[in-house]
Amino acid sequence: MAGVLNTSKLPGFSSLTFRKQLKSPPSTSVSASSETSDSQHNTASISGTKEVQNSSFASFSSSSTAASFALPPNFKQPEPKRLGIRPDKFWDIIGACLALFFRLGTGIFVSGYSASLVSKDEIPPDQYSLDIGGYKLKETSKIGPRPEKPIEIYEFESCPFCRKVREIVSILDLDVLFYPCPKNGPTFRPKVTEMGGKQQFPYMVDPNTGVAMYESDEIIKYLVRNYGDGRVPFMLSLGPLTTLSEAFAMIARFGKGTYYTPSKLPPKPLEIWAFEGSPFCKIAREVLVELELPHIQRSCPRGSPKRNILYEKAGHFQVPYLEDPNTGVQMFESAEIADYLRATYAQC
Repeated sequence: MAGVLNTSKLPGFSSLTFRKQLKSPPSTSVSASSETSDSQHNTASISGTKEVQNSSFASFSSSSTAASFALPPNFKQPEPKRLGIRPDKFWDIIGACLALFFRLGTGIFVSGYSASLVSKDEIPPDQYSLDIGGYKLKETSKIGPRPEKPIEIYEFESCPFCRKVREIVSILDLDVLFYPCPKNGPTFRPKVTEMGGKQQFPYMVDPNTGVAMYESDEIIKYLVRNYGDGRVPFMLSLGPLTTLSEAFAMIARFGKGTYYTPSKLPPKPLEIWAFEGSPFCKIAREVLVELELPHIQRSCPRGSPKRNILYEKAGHFQVPYLEDPNTGVQMFESAEIADYLRATYAQC
């Protein structure tokens, strides 16, 4: 007999980890050069939106830059640790957890999330699930239409308006290509001005429909209309109260993810399995933004079918999980991911 489990009071639930036999990542060194290719955009603007064409990562590569990307000296694959916090990151994680209180766990669960306890025989042992007292947790959700290409969003970590959009991305379980726009960033902030006419964030480009727009509330409405059930979640529908709570949610991070750290732009976007609301993912994303590193986020909040995909792929489920196609690195552990990103991409 299955019993219903109410997880709304368990915001830290998503940090639990599950393991099969771990796979070792390849050790590679990559020498890469990047080129510039200007995109052509339709400049007609209607109701705050624009139609765009040919928006791609290749458009932002520097033609004169040749960068060599190799594994950091003495790099060692970190062993994933269940709920492990490195001592020097303890207060970072505690500060990031503050968002769970102010945002009531928004972004932790996929839209339409439900869970029930079932017998162990109902879920095969090679599939992702959480064991609870001799039972397994069966999780389901209601996912809307899937975009063929990742939505592209220009934003930065410490912006409350940007956080609103990141939350709906997790709720809708969308894969998004994030272009970080930290203050003083030389690459993507100017590109937003070029595409949209002003430097305002977040800025969204949907290559599937040709629509581009500013304004967080309008972006949220667009995403739920096209990739959800059309309804804006309650915690994202409170107007100024939503924005205020978003700002309070980040107050303990003291502006992390705001300012640009000089870095080398990689030829390919990194990929990170993560979701808004996880304090561990926050630590890694802040560094991705500060280094202005484009990255595809594979959203995997509770109820996401991508949790099982990562479980099968890596032999283990835990977030964040980084895949760097520029070096071949695949790794867990937020603190070590942050160290790796700085060692690989920060300019000395």
